[in-house]
Amino acid sequence: MDITKLVLLLFVLFLLLKSFSSSTYGDDDGLLALDYYKRTCPVAEEIVMYNVEFAVLKNPRMAASLLRLHFHDCFVMGCDASVLLDSYGGVRSEKEAEPNLNSLHGFEVIDKIKFALEEACPLTISCADILAIAARDAVALRGGPRWEVKLGRKDSLQASFDGANKFIPSPNSSLDTLILNFRDQGLGIQDLVALSGSHTMGKARCSSIKQRIDDLNIYEKYDKYKRYTTFRKILRSICDESSRKNDKITVPLDFTTPARFDNHYYLNLLEGRGLLRSDNVLIAENYEEIANQVWDFASDQDVFFASFVKSMIKMGNINVLTGNDGEIRKNCRFVNL
Repeated sequence: MDITKLVLLLFVLFLLLKSFSSSTYGDDDGLLALDYYKRTCPVAEEIVMYNVEFAVLKNPRMAASLLRLHFHDCFVMGCDASVLLDSYGGVRSEKEAEPNLNSLHGFEVIDKIKFALEEACPLTISCADILAIAARDAVALRGGPRWEVKLGRKDSLQASFDGANKFIPSPNSSLDTLILNFRDQGLGIQDLVALSGSHTMGKARCSSIKQRIDDLNIYEKYDKYKRYTTFRKILRSICDESSRKNDKITVPLDFTTPARFDNHYYLNLLEGRGLLRSDNVLIAENYEEIANQVWDFASDQDVFFASFVKSMIKMGNINVLTGNDGEIRKNCRFVNL
């Protein structure tokens, strides 16, 4: 072989190997990748898993809280851990926004994970990646699917209080509003239906279902069997007038298996036992494509799991910061000094 061609071939191979190494093992090439921390912190995912498992065993509701944290983070500026920032200096925390105030939980669990990771691998693992891994582990620990999480996100240097009030769906959202909320994030109808299945775990405050309980006409016009009326009577017995003004009183989102990740959420919808208005509109409105998906997920849990994983991966890629954008926070509550 001609020496010039040989040198050129070796140079091309070198570039390919360099590219493979950086994209796979976490050099700052601006890409998310599997095994991103393999060289820099190989125990990262094990540390997250251990702490999530401990937290969920102590409080099963924490699984839903950690999943919700990731969702609320990604819907505001992207998956950049902005939701974890406390108010300080020029930052007004997203925690103070109406959808999050006294509603989001799990911050202390993230703090413990971050502390452990800083002890093992200082300034290496981003808070945004912690949220993505913890959400995955929380779902798997409650009987749901497990998926590979691509890593390499950086943490935001700012939060968006206004964005949290604008982009996070309300428990009383109409179907049109939900579709627009998801479309704003690059997510489609299938993602909306699949990610709504997160409500197979966790609880909601009585104040969040006030409209669901009080409006006599909001659901019955869609249901000739009056199943919504029966369920509302049950809710009224749990959430009386005083409870609906008290944020400390909660109701399971799924009365059947409230601590387990399964497809009972969709069965509940079909039986008139969806808790939130934003749940029930998936079948109350005359939207054939969405109704068909609800039936598919209710009929086959494996179909739901597969769609949920696909949508979680898609959501976890919303407007991520990589490479030289953002930073690796030392403390998830504050930007680095």
